[in-house]
Amino acid sequence: MTLAVVAGLIGLALVDSTSLGTLVMPVWMIAHPRLRPSRVVLYLATIALFYWALGLALLLGASALTARWEEIGASRTTSWVQLVIGVGMLVASFWPDTPWARRRARERATGWREAGWRGRVAGADARASTVVTVALLAGLVEAASMVPYLGAIGLLSTSGLTAPASGAVLAVYVAVMCLPALVLLGLRLGVAERVTPLLTRLEAWLTTHTGGAIWWVVGILGFFLAADAVTRLGLWGPGS
Repeated sequence: MTLAVVAGLIGLALVDSTSLGTLVMPVWMIAHPRLRPSRVVLYLATIALFYWALGLALLLGASALTARWEEIGASRTTSWVQLVIGVGMLVASFWPDTPWARRRARERATGWREAGWRGRVAGADARASTVVTVALLAGLVEAASMVPYLGAIGLLSTSGLTAPASGAVLAVYVAVMCLPALVLLGLRLGVAERVTPLLTRLEAWLTTHTGGAIWWVVGILGFFLAADAVTRLGLWGPGS
């Protein structure tokens, strides 16, 4: 595994750490006046195990396709499909700037949809079974839209690592995803009076703006996918 791959995985993991499931919901729990640290740890452990298992399944699927990848990749049809996907991702990255997306952000800021989720996982009355269920639901809801995570699986599948080594790297990846939330939990337990106002402001900001970084990544990946397809199709340059 090269240094570039390692750096790419760390960067993708840090972007993934800002999602609704890995940061926003844990912050809701940590900022609650009747904090139960064990429930936060249980939530993070559950979502980490979920993404680790999902990643292993995706890696096994990627390995099964590796033998045919060169043949598939050489096809002009594949290049055109890649171009359409890349352009689609680039266009979709402007989604947060649409009026409908802004309205949804305002609704989220007032707790329109997330109030129910928060009530189930935060506070002294949260049951362990409920926390695990909500963590799994958060993972399922976000799995398809976590482009950085899928990009990390792609990097691992082409890294040349053995299956056990890939599993170990993936375990480190999901641990980094949960690291910011664990740091905030430690600060809440250690210096509660100083960090609680900060957590309150962070909670409000994340509820409104979460997902912004994801869309930047979607746009960047879309651009590179489209550019690579254009080059392989010969649509750009003196010979085009």
